[in-house]
Amino acid sequence: MVELLEDFERRLAQNTSSLESLDISSEPKRYKELMLERSHLEPVVEEIRHLKKLVEDREGAYLLSDDSDEEISRMAKLELAEIDAEIEKVTNRCRLLIIPPDPLDGKNIIMEIRAGTGGEEAALFAGDLFRMYSRFAERKGWKLEIMNSNETLLQGFKEVVFSLSGKNVYAALRYEGGTHRVQRIPQTESSGRIHTSAVTVAVLPEAEETDIVIRPEDLRIDVMRAGGHGGQCVNTTDSAVRLTHLPTGLVVIQQDEKSQLKNKNKAMRVLRSRLLNLEEEKKRAERDSQRREMVGSGDRSGRIRTYNFPQNRVTDHRINLTLYHLDAFMDGDMDEVLDALKIADGNKALLQT
Repeated sequence: MVELLEDFERRLAQNTSSLESLDISSEPKRYKELMLERSHLEPVVEEIRHLKKLVEDREGAYLLSDDSDEEISRMAKLELAEIDAEIEKVTNRCRLLIIPPDPLDGKNIIMEIRAGTGGEEAALFAGDLFRMYSRFAERKGWKLEIMNSNETLLQGFKEVVFSLSGKNVYAALRYEGGTHRVQRIPQTESSGRIHTSAVTVAVLPEAEETDIVIRPEDLRIDVMRAGGHGGQCVNTTDSAVRLTHLPTGLVVIQQDEKSQLKNKNKAMRVLRSRLLNLEEEKKRAERDSQRREMVGSGDRSGRIRTYNFPQNRVTDHRINLTLYHLDAFMDGDMDEVLDALKIADGNKALLQT
């Protein structure tokens, strides 16, 4: 622990020195990189110092726990139990904090939820997942904006696309991409049989215009009349926009807004984010194919999690973690699973460095 603290203190001192000598106006990108590194190093140093102090306090309490004075011994043992509990909490926080940050961690995201196998029940579960992420976002103080949706008659979603913006959104939800399987008795089932349905989720770091440059000649823009729900104005004007990125074949359709310009701007946000995600997937595949398989980074073909309603159980198959409070999880209490995924991935990354 002492060596770990010394290493992070040395790196923090180097970071401070680099920032002091940097000309921010001429190197804004380098400044952003250094500030991201600093936001990682400072809390690590603080927590490890706290942990070191707790270990020292524990040594003192342990010595007093064998004191010949029974009252002193009793008080020391109580203090020892409190210190041990605090050491466990701080150690777990340290495990999360020492994981090297990804350059994308601070980005906002665009999430895409689509009903898969299971018909109307899959659409209903897509709606449940949307509400789960909405409640999680509320707990974090994030902003949610629906970008596109295709709602069913029973208030499920064939598809819903939305953005989440706030602090460390991508870092928190990056592992949610994949196939989510649900086991329950559908509302549409009269015989009481348990059905299995599936929903796919995509998590795209939202690209800024400086991240992805789209050449005009690589883009085909089509306008059309919007379909589905939305009212008379939406359905009687050519407000819907379809963007086709010719080099990759990616297609984005946006029709939720009454304004053609607003639909085009939203479609461009989605397209840039999908292109950024493609680039990042290629980098991850080249850098570490094993890690990519482990966390399902953008690969939505594999089942990542099962939600079993009769047993009130949620199981994440990537880390073999099962919890029996699905009701709380669906209400947005997701941190235990998300933290475990981050630690597992971080441990894998640390082993490969």
